[in-house]
Amino acid sequence: MIRFIIAVIFLVLFLIVSVVLLLAELLVGVFSKEAKDKSSLAIVSWGFRVILFISGTKLTVIGEENVPKEEPVLYILNHRSFFDIIITYARVPRPTGYVAKKEMLKFLTLTWWMKNLHCEFMDRSDLRKGMQSINNCADKINRGISIAICPEGTRNKTDAPLLPFHKGSFKIAEKTGCKIVPVVLNNTSAVFEDHFPAIHKQEVTVEYLPPISVGDMSREEKRGLAEHVEKLMLETYLKNQDKYFRNRP
Repeated sequence: MIRFIIAVIFLVLFLIVSVVLLLAELLVGVFSKEAKDKSSLAIVSWGFRVILFISGTKLTVIGEENVPKEEPVLYILNHRSFFDIIITYARVPRPTGYVAKKEMLKFLTLTWWMKNLHCEFMDRSDLRKGMQSINNCADKINRGISIAICPEGTRNKTDAPLLPFHKGSFKIAEKTGCKIVPVVLNNTSAVFEDHFPAIHKQEVTVEYLPPISVGDMSREEKRGLAEHVEKLMLETYLKNQDKYFRNRP
C-alpha cells in the first residue's frame, strides 16, 4: 500500500502546484502555441515518469525506433490499465492527444491539463457526437498533433487477450492518410488493477509495431484495416504475454 499512498500524495501535490503552472502555460500560449505544446508535454511527461518511478514499474520497450518523430501519427493501443496511458504518454516524441471518455471532464485540474495536451473527450453513447470527436481528431492530425486511441472502447477486464476493435477508431487515419503505429502493452494490469488499491512493482512490456501507411492502401485494404491491425496486435500480445505466464509460480 505504501507505493499507492506515495503516488496519491504526489498526484495531489502535482495537481495543486500545477494550477500555477497552468496559468503560466496560458501566458506562454499567448505568445507561442508551439512553445505551450512542448512545455505542457514536458511537464506532464515528467509527472508520469515520477509516478512510474514510485510504482517501481520496470519497462521492457521493443521497437520504439518504429515511431516516426517528424510527423503526426495515430497510435492504436490495447487497454487493460490506467497505467497504459501513464507509460505510453511519458514516451511520446511530439504533442499527442489521447481520446478519453467524456466522464473525465469532471476531474477539473486534470481535465485542464488534458485539454492543454489536445485530448479529445468522446461520448460513445451518442453516434453523432462520437463521429464529431473522430473528425476533431482528424483535424488535430492535420495540425501536426498525434492522436492515441484504444479501439477496444473501454478497459479490458476479461480473460480475453483483446476486446473486439471498433472500426470507427481507424477513420482518423483514413481521413488524414497518417501512419498508424500499433502499440501493444503486456502486464500493465499487474501494476494496479489486479490487486486494487495496492500498487505492485512489476515488469511491463511495451512493443511498438512498424508503422502502417494508410495513404498507400487500396479501398479494399482500408475496409479490412481494423481486422488487420487487431490480428497484428493479438499476435504480438500473445507472444509477449507468454513470458509472464512462464514466470508465474
